Amino acid sequence: MTAIAPTDAAQRHRTVAIAALLAGACAIGFAPIFVRLTETGPAAAGFWRLLLALPMMAPFAFRAGPAGETSKLPSVVMLLAGVFFALDLAFWHYGIVMTSVANATVLANLTPIVVTAVGWVFFKERPARLFLVGLAMGIAGAWTMTAAHAGHVATGANPMLGDLLSAATCVWYAFYFLLVRRARSTRSTMSIMFWSSAVGAVCMAGVMLAFGEPVIPRSLHGWGACLGLAVVHVTGQGAIAWALGRLPAATASVVVLIQPVVAAGLGWVMFHEALGAWQGLGAVVVLGGVALAQWAARPKSSADVALAIGADS
Repeated sequence: MTAIAPTDAAQRHRTVAIAALLAGACAIGFAPIFVRLTETGPAAAGFWRLLLALPMMAPFAFRAGPAGETSKLPSVVMLLAGVFFALDLAFWHYGIVMTSVANATVLANLTPIVVTAVGWVFFKERPARLFLVGLAMGIAGAWTMTAAHAGHVATGANPMLGDLLSAATCVWYAFYFLLVRRARSTRSTMSIMFWSSAVGAVCMAGVMLAFGEPVIPRSLHGWGACLGLAVVHVTGQGAIAWALGRLPAATASVVVLIQPVVAAGLGWVMFHEALGAWQGLGAVVVLGGVALAQWAARPKSSADVALAIGADS
């Protein structure tokens, strides 16, 4: 049997990781739809999302992890990831009910700006110029989708506040992204997901109780939406966390920009949130920027090959 060349192996690893990111981002695109359907308060929806996900992850969280994983107890980095993810969910879920699904998702996914800057400064993951062009295209496309929506009838209880909360979400998600990237060097995907979700559930419980939100869904449909959020969390965030062990954080964060495209389409179908020509153009620019950034970030040297092959699953 002919041995696979290192460059082929690296490309295969990278292709699988990007495919996982795309699938995860598409799955997360369903999250704002389920939030709208849970029949609970915004923070309570996040609480059920994380709590119901724990039994799904538990059987996998305590299996043998990657080489070098010496403890089944959570690390400080994993616990901090849970805190930042709770902040992400709290701000985003309130944003979803106050503004349109498209706006909330687009603004929350400006994360690549923060991730690229922090990854460059602290993790020495210097992006190529063409990657920055792709990033700029993705951000511009996402912003075009939001600006175009502003010309339509306001959707949500308080669109301006909802937009502000959604924009703040990108900062919290960026730090979650980077902490998971750090933790993936020594811990398994499900171990990170389990402990960060457990911490996040406790934080979300505190928020929903502090605001006196409705906690229990009124119908089976509401419970179904809560369960849907949990499934989306395990599959979507799980796929993203897994891929973060194989790709630079900045590269991964750009791929996740397809979430607004998915969410905007679902908002159009489910809630009749109109999509105009400019939003369609923005979606095309987002996808083009993602494709360009990924092409620019492809492995080019033997060092890139070693990194891709050495990443743990």
